[in-house]
Amino acid sequence: MSTLSASGRWVALIDSYIAAEAQIGASAVGLRIARARLDKLAGEVGTDPASVTEADVHAWADSLDVASTSVHDYIKTARAFYAWAARHGHVTTSPLAARERAKIDRKWLDAVEAFTVAEDARGVAPATTRRRAKHVRRFALDVHSSPWQIDAETFCAWLQGLDVSASTRTSMRDSLRAFYRWAVASSRIATDPTTTLSGRPLRLDVPEQWAGPLIEYERHLQARGLSPQTIRAYREHLRTFARDCRALHPFDVTGSDIYEWMAGKQWARETRRGRRTVLRTFYAWAVDAEHMTTNPAAKLPKVRTGEPVARPVTDREYETALRAVDDERWALALRLSAELGLRREEVARIHSADVREGDDGAWWLTVHGKGGKTRVLPLSASLSTALRRRPEGYALPGQIIEKQRHAGEGHISARYLGKQIGQLLPAGVTMHALRHRFATRAYNVNRDVFTLQKLLGHASASTTQRYVQVAESRMRQLVEEVAW
Repeated sequence: MSTLSASGRWVALIDSYIAAEAQIGASAVGLRIARARLDKLAGEVGTDPASVTEADVHAWADSLDVASTSVHDYIKTARAFYAWAARHGHVTTSPLAARERAKIDRKWLDAVEAFTVAEDARGVAPATTRRRAKHVRRFALDVHSSPWQIDAETFCAWLQGLDVSASTRTSMRDSLRAFYRWAVASSRIATDPTTTLSGRPLRLDVPEQWAGPLIEYERHLQARGLSPQTIRAYREHLRTFARDCRALHPFDVTGSDIYEWMAGKQWARETRRGRRTVLRTFYAWAVDAEHMTTNPAAKLPKVRTGEPVARPVTDREYETALRAVDDERWALALRLSAELGLRREEVARIHSADVREGDDGAWWLTVHGKGGKTRVLPLSASLSTALRRRPEGYALPGQIIEKQRHAGEGHISARYLGKQIGQLLPAGVTMHALRHRFATRAYNVNRDVFTLQKLLGHASASTTQRYVQVAESRMRQLVEEVAW
């Protein structure tokens, strides 16, 4: 290596180090991060790797335009690199001495001990409690502050600067959320630094290098004519992927990166299918737009659909919800979903202009469904009366429009509507189960799958079958009729 220039020696050493780390099982994402940091060190320190001093490394680290927690991670990467180089004789000694084991402040130790006791008392699995306590101690070592003086900015900076895999970052985030939820509940801290002012969990910003491509892709989806709901779902899936792969540029992602990300997730089967579809279509667009030459998601394995499991709301649950409701809007939403089979997005978008009288004097409703498709459904006399009682405009206006109805636009969000209706139903039962109720009851009237398919707005009869729970009495009747 002595015949190489200083820059050549850096390249050779970094290549050897990355190869050695790969052999012992370091993740692809971790290796990419390590290489980027070492390349930056090599390019900016301005000397032969064997001549670098501790002062050189710290001066370089101090000049970095990154969060304070990230500076520690850069030094940590340099320390690991030089420890390896010294072990294998590439340098005489490491310029960075092994870091002494830091001591955790007594306040943190007391807090972690009390948190552990509280978790045990709640019946949390011991392994989960140990993992959470370990993550909180890691946080304590990194932030150098009292546990009760942490703010949201500090928490986000720490989370973004972690040199760990996406799944580990998620696990550490969840551990700190559990710790601070306990701290708020036990009056140790007034505000949870892991949440926003609205109480929602803080989310990392989309990395800067992802922002432009995601905006460009969203415009592509709009040009294709996809519905706002579909575009919003695609956007959220891709933002999640971007936040977890923040060290990568979207067009540098490889198939291995995607496999590793998906392998670390414990999703429901339908969620996994959705994420796979979004990644495949995003990278197919990237190839078509000539940002990439190959689609890294093209060979992702198929995810089978789950077995049909209809979970219709029972008659008793539906009647209980109707009796409990004290708002005309939620009563109407309950009925439209349970008695007409509408999705929550469809209920939210109903407008007075969608209700019309037919030539025969009966009333009909134009429903704005998924993918920009519309269908016209017959209304029962009582439902048409309930709809026509609502003022002109959206039947379920948004909060501002409720106060200023003359504005004539703006309906309630489907997510908020679903939350309100879900609170009227048993725990774990969603508004969508009301749609299952309609499908099950309608099917058991005459078992006409194709009419039901049209009422529900499904493209395939096989999808409709997933919504139907066959009555036990019907199964027994068939068995009895077949028996000798």
